[in-house]
Amino acid sequence: MLTFISTAVSMALLCCSVLVLLHVFGSASATALADMDYGGVPLWINRLLGEPSVLSLHGRMDPAWFRANNPQACPEQCDCPIQWPTAVYCDHRGLAEIPDSLPERTQYLFLQHNNISSLSFSSLANLTGLRWLILDHNQLQSDTLDQSILQNQTKLHYFFANHNHLTSVPTILPAGLRQLRLTHNQISSISPDTFQKLHNLTLLLLQGNRLQTIREGDLKGLLSLNLLDLSGNLFSAVPRHLPSSVQQLYLSNNSLSGLNEDSFVGFLELKYLRLSHCGLKSPNIPPQAFNISSLIELDLSYNKLITVPTVPTSLKYLYLEANEIQGFNLTSLCREVGPLSYSRMKILRLDGNKMTHQQLPPDWVFCLRVLERIYV
Repeated sequence: MLTFISTAVSMALLCCSVLVLLHVFGSASATALADMDYGGVPLWINRLLGEPSVLSLHGRMDPAWFRANNPQACPEQCDCPIQWPTAVYCDHRGLAEIPDSLPERTQYLFLQHNNISSLSFSSLANLTGLRWLILDHNQLQSDTLDQSILQNQTKLHYFFANHNHLTSVPTILPAGLRQLRLTHNQISSISPDTFQKLHNLTLLLLQGNRLQTIREGDLKGLLSLNLLDLSGNLFSAVPRHLPSSVQQLYLSNNSLSGLNEDSFVGFLELKYLRLSHCGLKSPNIPPQAFNISSLIELDLSYNKLITVPTVPTSLKYLYLEANEIQGFNLTSLCREVGPLSYSRMKILRLDGNKMTHQQLPPDWVFCLRVLERIYV
């Protein structure tokens, strides 16, 4: 009987160990995918649509075996996995140009981490069903980019050209585009009417470029834009003429001189606003700057604030770490305190400032009655 119990306990411990290991490896795998650099926002892979993985197959498969068992044609410099017959992997090959004779069936073309410096119309001429085109980490330049190369790609939904040498946004883009990722280039201008027909674009990533201003017609036509990332550019003020549909606006790592009361007027559903590392100072933020009833998350970390700015009571996440705050008044978070009047704040970060728990207002718990976490 004791032997049976001992064996059962040993088996239970073994199962637990296996489960823990599976959890660790599963988490590591998920983290690896999340850390892949596709412009700063993880790429969602829809398995229900049969979309292939964005992870490189180079070094993780035997090309000779796949060529011997795959009846369909495949360029010599690329891999064409049997399980995803519409995907062609030509990444991490040191290619100077797009391979010739790409299969007409190609819908997902992976060309990241090569030395491609130019694109010609003929390179994609025979592809009529292309959905994804990933050209991250190449040597693309605006003056060697045939602007008409994408015009006939009517089914293209995702175009990535992060980490290249582009100086302007391509002017002729397919109307069906949903995501455009052009991060970490040298873009300093956007031609008028570039986005005029891109009514379906939901994500535009332009962080890490050299933009200084957005003119009135630059982003005209982006009726469905949800996420706009302009972080790491050369803006000295919040740019005007941004699409009113934007719900996620990222402006971190710009040298903003301050905000105006109408800096964010015009946004109908702005929910997430990031302004970290912008050199913002309390005197340059008017009381009504963040008077946005739809706002859920506000990131003002790593600035030079000495007081907590006035925020809407509907705000749930406020990040103020690494500023110079010494204390705050509850009126910044609650106009008044009552049975139905209180802050909906769930997470408040004040760590890395010049205050301690003892400097919190004595009745802060009545204002922040639904708070889940506070960091001081």
